[in-house]
Amino acid sequence: MDLQVRHLAAFVALCDTGTYTRAAARLHLTQPSLTRTIQDLERILDCDLVIRGGRGLELTAEGAEFLPRARRILTDLTELHDDMRGRAVVRLGFAWLLPSDWFAATRARYEALGGTLAIHRVDDPAGALEHGRIDVALARTVHRESAAITWRRIGTERRVLAVSTHSALARRPGLSWADLAAHPLVVNIRSGTTTPADWPDPRTDREIVTCTNFDEWLELVAADRGIGAVPDIAVERAPHPGVVYRDLPDIPDSPLFLGWRSTPPPARSTRRYLDVALDTG
Repeated sequence: MDLQVRHLAAFVALCDTGTYTRAAARLHLTQPSLTRTIQDLERILDCDLVIRGGRGLELTAEGAEFLPRARRILTDLTELHDDMRGRAVVRLGFAWLLPSDWFAATRARYEALGGTLAIHRVDDPAGALEHGRIDVALARTVHRESAAITWRRIGTERRVLAVSTHSALARRPGLSWADLAAHPLVVNIRSGTTTPADWPDPRTDREIVTCTNFDEWLELVAADRGIGAVPDIAVERAPHPGVVYRDLPDIPDSPLFLGWRSTPPPARSTRRYLDVALDTG
């Protein structure tokens, strides 16, 4: 039996989901069928790729080596298929509050060239980019560097303070950003814009409340667990009855980044979109 795309897809799905049950559901297969496909793959390669450990499925050394190459092949095949059929669909991933003016401009310019742009909301744009689920990522922070991914700063956004309506800070006159250095801070650790480093001489004893997406962040601020800062488009795009947005004179702007996989080189459609997006940014 020869190595086939279905073997690669089954293995990648198993690694992504962590269980045979979830991987089979993703691929619309029965669990026994998926199990046989993985077993066939291991026979073809003459090595074990996954083992059942005490903490669930674990990759062998061979499996860990095989996984990124399998992902790359599947991504290349998808891009080849789209390019050859002329579909040129570029998947743009973002975590929250897509900058509407920037997106409208890049979409119009790219689609005028004959391309199609699809947007995908993901909690972790960098992770989705690494795993090939999107082609381009729009991010407000870059937490980890990867030799396979290129990040380019394309602009900045004006920020506003977000504070609970229950907090005295919602009504305090003459409030400045510098006044807030000791207050508990809500930090979206995956895609947020604000960390203690946004203040000079960050306090080591400051209370930090963490979350992993924008919705959690907003609810924690509303519950008066801490303060936060967010691009000013949130004032119109993300109103909340429990949150007050305040414009402070000394609040620093936050950067906006565009990322893409540079290894292997991006497909022609992605390169064409990047030419438009980077020029628009």
